[in-house]
Amino acid sequence: MENWESSQNLPTIDTRDWKPEDSKDSTIGKIQLILYLIPIIGCFPSLWTVYRRQGSREQQAVSRLSITLAFTWLLGYLLLATGAATTDFLALRLLILNSFCTSGYFLVSIWLMWRLIQGKSYRLPGLSNLAQRWLGN
Repeated sequence: MENWESSQNLPTIDTRDWKPEDSKDSTIGKIQLILYLIPIIGCFPSLWTVYRRQGSREQQAVSRLSITLAFTWLLGYLLLATGAATTDFLALRLLILNSFCTSGYFLVSIWLMWRLIQGKSYRLPGLSNLAQRWLGN
């Protein structure tokens, strides 16, 4: 007994490579969110997005988080560098803390980018709420 599809002379459509129409938009949106989270550089497009109040709610939230992360790192960096420059006894310790602060900022940014690629949440428990209150509408 023959298969029903082979007995009918119907064209077959290969659906293995088929994607919904909005998948291109979601890919562009995901790339844009990852761009916002690039350490130091991503703060500038994030500032532009928040300033112009453009983009989706998700883009606004990631932009606020990126700005808050960058300014928190910058404040810590400047305070630790100033402390290291003004004291002789704690200079080395403060410079080591400064490098930990910078490494932490880069690692958190890369971790958030990885979570976005995986489709998981990009929120940080304390910092996302601070970003919403500080830069929220």
